[in-house]
Order: sequence, then structure tokens, then C-alpha cells
Amino acid sequence: MDAFISALNTNIINPFIILLFSVALLVFIWGLVQFVRNAGEADALETAKRHVIYGLIGMFIMVSAFGIIRIILNTFGIDQTNVSNIQK
Repeated sequence: MDAFISALNTNIINPFIILLFSVALLVFIWGLVQFVRNAGEADALETAKRHVIYGLIGMFIMVSAFGIIRIILNTFGIDQTNVSNIQK
């Protein structure tokens, strides 16, 4: 069972968290680009600020989720690096 949970974490959950973190990073960078590009327009600046804030919140949530998963796996003593036991 430990090998299954470790494989699930390694092959599904971690890549999903990385994907969502990447999306949040792109939203953050897009917000910065909009902020610089539309420096004179008040409405565009508000939209850019929201994108920057949403990107930061998304990245924080993904890092927190990764940390929580690691804490849970360490609490139950599940090895996160050795997935080769599944084939045995």
C-alpha cells in the first residue's frame, strides 16, 4: 500500500501540482507584463494588479499543498523516492 501511495504521489499528484504552479506563475508574469504595458490606464492597472495577486495566491497554495502532502507522507513513514517496489 505504501508503494501505491508513493507511486500515486510521484506520478500523478506532484506533476499536477507542478502544472498548477506553472499556470499560476504564468498568470503572475502576465499580470506584470500588463502592469508595465498599461502604466497610464487606471482600469488596465487594476486588472493587472488582480492577475499579479491571483498568481501569487495560486503559487502560495501550490507550495502549501506540496508541503502538506510531504508532511502527511513523512508522518505515515511513506518513502517518497522509491517507487520501484510496486513491480515486486
